[in-house]
Amino acid sequence: MTIDFTDDGIRAVARIAAEVNGQVENIGARRLQTVMEKLLESLSFDAEERQGETVVIDAAYVDRELASIARNTDLSRFVL
Repeated sequence: MTIDFTDDGIRAVARIAAEVNGQVENIGARRLQTVMEKLLESLSFDAEERQGETVVIDAAYVDRELASIARNTDLSRFVL
């Protein structure tokens, strides 16, 4: 599987990491790592079945995967 990040997808990941850092404990760049882990979690579990596919990570994909967690402060505290 190939993962292709668009520019707006990268900005969306950075925005969510910064938002969560601002709302919960600010752990700096480590927050970016946890956001990326959560973003890619389902893809990593399905990678074997998705051989040969290209997955595009754009802003819509990031919002679909992370927005509900990022906006829920209590959940962000434990998940991100």
